[in-house]
Amino acid sequence: MSEEVSDNVIAILAHLRDHKEAARKIVARLAGLEPAQRATALEQLFILAGLRRLEETVEREARKMPIHIDILENQVLGREFKRGEVTVLRRQIEKRFGTLPDWVEERLATASTSQLDQWTLRILDAASLEDLLR
Repeated sequence: MSEEVSDNVIAILAHLRDHKEAARKIVARLAGLEPAQRATALEQLFILAGLRRLEETVEREARKMPIHIDILENQVLGREFKRGEVTVLRRQIEKRFGTLPDWVEERLATASTSQLDQWTLRILDAASLEDLLR
């Protein structure tokens, strides 16, 4: 295994005999980095692993290591997760209140993750769109 972190991360793209073992070794190498370097390297690893459809393998191995991964902090994965949350919430709102006005679409597009979390619970009891998105 190379001493260069970038070499270890990019190795996930190689034709590997044992993907699980390779992911384990790469994640183990990254676990020893400083937190900021580790976060950057893990983001890069997840992106590259996605190109080989190995993101679940990498995630399983990373969860075994003494490191913290927050998918919402990942620039790409976090954005996609939020997009999915907005899509589900939009469908629920349309089912409950009908066609969404532009101001609601704008609020959904600019909402933070914590706002989306609040709204997904509030939709169960809200009497109006205004009540829901207050």
